[in-house]
Amino acid sequence: MTQPRLSPTRPADKAQVRFRERVELLDFLLEVARVTGETLDLDKLLENVAAIVKDVVPYDLFAILLWSERQQALTIRYAIGHREEVVRTLEVRLNEGITGTAAATRAPILVDDVRLDSRYLNALDAVRSELAVPMIARGQLVGVIDLQSTRLKAYSEQDRSLIRLIGARVASSIENARLYRRIDRQNRTLRTLAHLSREFSSILNLDELLSKIANAARALINYDAFSIFLVDKDRNVLRHRFSVRYDERVHLDNLPMGKGITGAAAESGQAVRVQDTAADPRYIDFHPGVRSELAVPLIVQDRVVGVLDLESTRIAYFTEDHQRTLSLLAAQIASSIDNARLYEELEQREQRMDQDLKAARKLQRVLMPRSAPPIAGLEVGIRSRPAREVSGDVFDFFEQGQDYTLIAFGDVSGKGAAAALYGALVSGLLRILGPRRLHPGQLMQALNELLLERKVDAQYAALLVAQWEPESRRLLMANAGGEPPLVLRRGEIINPTVEGVPIGLLEDREYDEVALPLEAGDTVLFYSDGVEDQLNAEGADFSRERIIPLLARHANASPQAIADAFIAALDEFRGVTPITDDQTLMAIRVTG
Repeated sequence: MTQPRLSPTRPADKAQVRFRERVELLDFLLEVARVTGETLDLDKLLENVAAIVKDVVPYDLFAILLWSERQQALTIRYAIGHREEVVRTLEVRLNEGITGTAAATRAPILVDDVRLDSRYLNALDAVRSELAVPMIARGQLVGVIDLQSTRLKAYSEQDRSLIRLIGARVASSIENARLYRRIDRQNRTLRTLAHLSREFSSILNLDELLSKIANAARALINYDAFSIFLVDKDRNVLRHRFSVRYDERVHLDNLPMGKGITGAAAESGQAVRVQDTAADPRYIDFHPGVRSELAVPLIVQDRVVGVLDLESTRIAYFTEDHQRTLSLLAAQIASSIDNARLYEELEQREQRMDQDLKAARKLQRVLMPRSAPPIAGLEVGIRSRPAREVSGDVFDFFEQGQDYTLIAFGDVSGKGAAAALYGALVSGLLRILGPRRLHPGQLMQALNELLLERKVDAQYAALLVAQWEPESRRLLMANAGGEPPLVLRRGEIINPTVEGVPIGLLEDREYDEVALPLEAGDTVLFYSDGVEDQLNAEGADFSRERIIPLLARHANASPQAIADAFIAALDEFRGVTPITDDQTLMAIRVTG
């Protein structure tokens, strides 16, 4: 930094010449801008400002006071020479003292002899002169630079102008540093909230969850009392569920809806922040000594399920930042509490559903063919198992006179009861359409239209329909998003191409037909996507790359032996990993 040229002495009544040329002043101010702009660390920035001022204007006591909107006061943020007690406790209101007056008027104040100025707030008996210069950024008060000296008339008009220039340049840097600190604090808070959200969502025991929430809230906001009330619609009250005061569990009475600050938050669905409970008629004295309160409603899908309430023994303790932080956390707390309350009900329902699913599985075994009927020119082997109690896989056979047999093989989206019920719908419609001697493409189009008439959200089926013609030994196929079959012929794998959009998804679909000529001894393998997608402990899937060589290795086995071999291979591959999806295999051998 360009060093200012200081005169060795300065008479009290004569201005000191600090910069001999204008260019030196400009260089100095540029250096001020550089030094104050090179860091966003507020402590380091203020230390740099103190050093800059010391270089050009000597002082015995120095302070930078920053304006707090929440406190509506100036507080010392950096000081040299002031007593520690003063630095820690001093709050200066607007128009209070020389610094408060400078802040209020937004103009520098130079006092040659503080003993003659009634505004002076005594920091040290030996002080004689004071210079207070406000810092303004974007029209807003940032703070005050305050210099004090033990000499009479220690500061000149030139000093006042120079400190004013410095203050104008550092004000924006201080604001940027404070903004950076707030953003950094907010980011850390958001990271904490994200971690807490994940943690809360994994806890289903309500007492354990509420205790965890109390500890988490304490880490974010240092409250004196913490309570959670839950809405009891039947009794129209806020039922007390959990409270701590100074880390000790306490019990509170229930609250009528709309009563107290907590009730006001529940009724309005908005956070209520009270700066002084003694001045708010809504306050109910649950905890003696409480002076400020923050109540945030817990809302799930526009439904208030409870209220989170924090209290402090200090007036105006809770800030807008506290309210914003707690409101962000409240959404996850509300969801977690709602989940925990529902957990017990779900356990009971799950037991009933388990019984129902077992009955449904027995019924599905009756409805689905356990084995293929006799089909001219074909030998068929089948294995099918669900990922859960019931399966969404579909397969069936329909005779079309003496000439043809229709084979349907598919997979419903999803798994479990919903998939099984949709699969039952598909099977039922197939049994209606199957005997009508429709070609595969026609049947698929008709089935798609019938499913769209009975539209079920997020449900569709991937289905392949093959018409077996024993006279010509060919399969005439139409596909709606299903896995094309594999054909094993004299040790080689043939991959027929047949494509189409799943049924039950889009209107006005037409389905192409592809003829697959077969020879005696050919083996055709149909399989659902649960075979390819089966995972093992390492997260790898079974994949088509394992299916093809496995089929080739069992070229001479019977179709049923092939289906059994695939199930055994899948079990060996997955180990302790659960069945990923419903799995069905159909192996067909063309006989001589």
